[in-house]
Amino acid sequence: MRLYLPSLALVSLLTACSPDNSTPTASNDTLKPAASAVSNVTQQSETERLNVWFAEKYEQQLQRSPLSLTFLGRKERYDEIDDFSLAEQKRRLKIQGADVAELKANFEYNKLTAEGKMSYDIWVYQYESAKEGEQYAHNAYIFTQMQGIQAFAAQFLINFHKVDDVSDMHAYNKRIAGISKGISELLTQAQYNAELGVRPPKFAYQGVIEQAKNLITGQPFTDAEQDSALWADAQSKVNALLTAEKIDQATAEQLLADSKLALNSHFLPTYQALVAWFEQDIVNTDEIATGVGKQKNGEAYYNYRLKTSTTTQLTDEQIHQIGLDEVARITGEMQAIKTKVGFKGSLHEFFAFIKSDDQFYYPNTDEGRQGYITDTDTYLTFINEQLPKYFGILPKADLVVKRVEAFREQDGAAQHYSSGTPDGSRPGVYYAHLSDMRAMPKNEMEAIAYHEGNPGHHMQISIAQELTSVPQFRTQAGFTAYSEGWGLYSELLAKEMGAYQNDYSDFGRLITEIWRAVRLVVDTGLHAKGWNEQQAIAYFKDKTPIAEGAVVSEVRRYIVWPGQATAYKIGMLKILELRSYAQQALGDKFDIRGFHDTVLGGGALPLDILERRVHSWVKTQK
Repeated sequence: MRLYLPSLALVSLLTACSPDNSTPTASNDTLKPAASAVSNVTQQSETERLNVWFAEKYEQQLQRSPLSLTFLGRKERYDEIDDFSLAEQKRRLKIQGADVAELKANFEYNKLTAEGKMSYDIWVYQYESAKEGEQYAHNAYIFTQMQGIQAFAAQFLINFHKVDDVSDMHAYNKRIAGISKGISELLTQAQYNAELGVRPPKFAYQGVIEQAKNLITGQPFTDAEQDSALWADAQSKVNALLTAEKIDQATAEQLLADSKLALNSHFLPTYQALVAWFEQDIVNTDEIATGVGKQKNGEAYYNYRLKTSTTTQLTDEQIHQIGLDEVARITGEMQAIKTKVGFKGSLHEFFAFIKSDDQFYYPNTDEGRQGYITDTDTYLTFINEQLPKYFGILPKADLVVKRVEAFREQDGAAQHYSSGTPDGSRPGVYYAHLSDMRAMPKNEMEAIAYHEGNPGHHMQISIAQELTSVPQFRTQAGFTAYSEGWGLYSELLAKEMGAYQNDYSDFGRLITEIWRAVRLVVDTGLHAKGWNEQQAIAYFKDKTPIAEGAVVSEVRRYIVWPGQATAYKIGMLKILELRSYAQQALGDKFDIRGFHDTVLGGGALPLDILERRVHSWVKTQK
């Protein structure tokens, strides 16, 4: 799973790379339709003009989002955060609409190159999707155990706000106050939504309360031996400046005094108010959790969420059936491996064996947790050596494997990836929740490493950020079906690359795949068919050997994040469909490196535009 930023008031995170369209890249050339030299010059001229316009508009978007600038490693507006108000969201959407009108009025679509047309269509697609979603502004859950800014705010300051000099630390302290104001704004919106009857379930409230309390426990908030997460981080950053002799002792003491003041006068009261309201309002939540279908316009909202998550027109009924079919197919493959390893019992008995036998788990100790990280690194090292056989474009950015920070770690929660900066100054990070090692089986870890690392999210996202052949706004455009579909496809691709040296690891790959197929059934069951949490958990447990803690965490994720989980399987199936089409169309001319470079070489795309891109590549190969 790619770690996505809170969507409120944030533009899509885009790169700071400058497009270089003066020298067409290989991917640009391969996607251009045959044309005369004169028409090529005309087309390229219009596309170049369009790309200049995109660069200007994109930079304007970035400058409206201090957080986005920071994620890209830039330090403009470094002491500010975004405006989270509904008024600002409406203002940005209005600007976005005006930009689309300007785009349509000033550029001739038919004069653009194939790549230029894709950029044009993606720009329009993003606006139309945002415009359609405006009517559901009060349907989304603002604070949940999965996505709430209550945990993300600290993660942002700790991991993304880099302190290289004294001015950066001053900015850090100002951002503590700014984040506090932003959380207060979002709490007001959550309270308004609650008045409309839109509340996440009880477990989400409990998660928010726990995460918020974790961040205001310890020094300087309470008289405890342990420092709170942000106070420890502030001290670490100031001490690093002191050690590097960038500041003197007096300056260090003043910076830390400012940090403590900001934490106590802004952060603490904001989080106390957050906890107080959630503790007071929790009595109004559903004890038995269900989906968003119960909301006033819940059916329409869920259909919108499916549309944005899958970038298709598939209905909930179609997605549900695809899920049932995929669960049946993968179950058959599981039966085959069970037979191959000589297990004599039923598949469910094999599930019980996989879930209970100690050989499939690391000890629930610090040594066991380090073993998980070390072995993950080993798997990724092996796959990295195979990449040049399957890809022409390779990522430059580094990847590190880390345990999730204690203040937001959850037993059994899904591993996830957080992207680095385009310039490589911050590496991509594969995060694993390691608080409960019995929820992190050895036989599944290999597939998940390939999904989150290479050739999965790290490779796809890093390549996108490093592209210079497309406009800047495309290099971090987010389309879940594409990115998560690629991640799941990567798990299968790794098998072709020589991974999964034992049958139990290959069975683990099937577990992670059926996991994603079950999601199609469970997500649509919860939000369109009236299932409750327990029904969803029961189905999940019946079809997979996934640890119960992980199953509960997963189902609760689907409940508060409707539609997102359907993107994985739908995206993977589309990539496999396109690969099969290309293989059949090209025969001996099919080149797996060329196919993968085509899929990854244009950044994230809606699935219909990805299909268009692959079909164009096939034509050029013919």
